[in-house]
Amino acid sequence: MALTQDQLNQTLWAAADSSRVQVDASIYKDYALAVLFFKYLSDKSKAEVKKLKERFGDNQERIDEKMKLSRFYLPKGASFDDVYAQREQDNIGEILNKALRAIEDQNDKKLRGIFGALDFNSEAVLGKLEARNRMIRNLLNDFKQIELADTSEDIIGNSYMYLIERFGADAGKKAGEFFTKSQVAELVARLARPRPGDRICDPTVGSGGLLLLAGKEVQKQGSNNFALYGQESKGSTYQLCRMNMYLHGMDSARIEWGDTLNEPQLVENNHLMKFDIEVANPPFSLDKWGYEKASSDKYNRFWRGIPPKTKGDYAFISHMVETLKPKTGRMAVIVPHGVLFRGASEGRIRESLIKENLIDAVIGLPAGLFQTTGIPVAILVIDRSREKGGERENEDKILFIEASKEYKPGKAMNSLEPENADKIFNTFNERKEIERFSRLVPISEIAENDYNLNITRYVDTFEPEPEIDIKATLKEIAELKPKLAELEEKMNKYLQELGIE
Repeated sequence: MALTQDQLNQTLWAAADSSRVQVDASIYKDYALAVLFFKYLSDKSKAEVKKLKERFGDNQERIDEKMKLSRFYLPKGASFDDVYAQREQDNIGEILNKALRAIEDQNDKKLRGIFGALDFNSEAVLGKLEARNRMIRNLLNDFKQIELADTSEDIIGNSYMYLIERFGADAGKKAGEFFTKSQVAELVARLARPRPGDRICDPTVGSGGLLLLAGKEVQKQGSNNFALYGQESKGSTYQLCRMNMYLHGMDSARIEWGDTLNEPQLVENNHLMKFDIEVANPPFSLDKWGYEKASSDKYNRFWRGIPPKTKGDYAFISHMVETLKPKTGRMAVIVPHGVLFRGASEGRIRESLIKENLIDAVIGLPAGLFQTTGIPVAILVIDRSREKGGERENEDKILFIEASKEYKPGKAMNSLEPENADKIFNTFNERKEIERFSRLVPISEIAENDYNLNITRYVDTFEPEPEIDIKATLKEIAELKPKLAELEEKMNKYLQELGIE
């Protein structure tokens, strides 16, 4: 019987977490999630072989022929069950490595290098022989109990994201670097408003959750007509993203490995690809982002100005704007608040974006939503349909939303609940003005403020003190005086009875 989403989430977490020994969670997650992916491939393959045997009987040649045409094909001796049967061997790490490489080789077009540089036989990473063998055996034993053949890809994919988020919470900042909290990611995806037929990109894709949620927004509209693209600089996270796409049935997603700012890989005909939608949660204020090469960037992405050497926020924003389709493209990006008001080169870039009429909304979020930082952050929504020649070129106001109080408090972290996210999105979507929450601000007013986008300059959050009715208060005091006198008299009587003067 197939597991429900909650059952699979809890079962997988219990299995993955209980198998860990001395390995740090930020490293261990890569190995645990790779074994989960291996189990998924094996269970799905085994189920498909069973169906083919019912059809073709013992005709192994015909079965192999059909399997080689399916989504993936596991060569003989390379299934989870094959490895599990050898789990007590001293070289189990080597056996597992061999099986994973055989799968990559057999499915070269789709799964080439998907297990990356993972080495289950590495003493440097996983410890000495006895310790690492114990970890591998625990993983194999625990995942052996989980049957994934009849579980839908959507549920398996969601569980994969659940594990990534749990590992991030467990490991703190190190593991939290590569995913965006799911509630925030969903809001960002909604704010970008992807539509059927769109090319959707996340240039700092991480493990792919935000990109998948953007695709899901199109699926909510009853369409599977969209294409996903992403680039990730960290090799192990890039592999997690590829597995994540596969588990969600997004085999055709194009995910590239490399530094987006210094080596953009999403290129066609020697030009940067253009996208209808972009979403991202780039690393905040990245140091050493590539300042030295920016002035000679062959794609001229930084023509508005070169961001500071130690703060790459506007480098990512500039890249995203330049890779949006002119006059139609839209993007939503998470940024630290400094992006809204810092001066010098950042101020000049911000001024240019405002003068070009590209900024559609500035949304301030609560503090404590991320493991990587406790500071409040903002979402910038940029819409190139506002530029000259675009459908919204006559729009001359920027919507400011001050949503710092829209959260549910938690012990370690705050959370953005559905009702909070809905309030933010509906206000954005309807461009509503709500007292002490949102305001449409003319660009002329922003110019008067030296192109500063600090939200509290434009949305007054001051709560007036309630007016005191002095006459009513004096009357209340007068009514209380006789009662106080009576109480004092009783108290004195009790004290006298106790012998206390």
